Amino acid sequence: MDKNVFLKEMEKSMQQTLEHTLRQFGTLHTGKASTQMLENVLVEVYGSKMRLKDIATITTPDARSLRVQAWDQNNLKPIEKGILLANLGIHASVMGESVFCPLPELSGERRKELVKLAGGMAEEGKVSIRGCRHETLETIKAEKKAGVYTEDDEKRLGKEVQAITDRYVAKIDDILLEKTKELMEI
Repeated sequence: MDKNVFLKEMEKSMQQTLEHTLRQFGTLHTGKASTQMLENVLVEVYGSKMRLKDIATITTPDARSLRVQAWDQNNLKPIEKGILLANLGIHASVMGESVFCPLPELSGERRKELVKLAGGMAEEGKVSIRGCRHETLETIKAEKKAGVYTEDDEKRLGKEVQAITDRYVAKIDDILLEKTKELMEI
């Protein structure tokens, strides 16, 4: 089997992990409004739980607030309740035909909690990337055992796999550093 297939598949999985970690970071309340903060909030409507982005439009009228425009006006109260139950530290209130969410100032203590939370998200991403590396190395080892690769091929591929892994781990570290700066900025 072509070695590039293994490496491309592994890199694709690592890229998906990186993107997932970025989306996770987007949910953190940094004091600046971002629609990602509310997109995946679960709301009890129509007899089941649905993500907020599937039942409403989320906008940022200014840097310090979010506005949720429900597609069905009957969902305003459930949306307000869902946001409050999500425990994001964001207050929600129905104002006219939408739900308004002003973002509170972050205290120093809350900023530190969010940095710790971001660190946990980054670590999850790195663990997932290492899992991709492990799977690829196991596949290469099995191919060597089957006679497809020589020992030299296995070692060379192992070095390539490690280099790609290191690159993705460094990307997550860089993103975490940026997020930490953003969170600690007053």
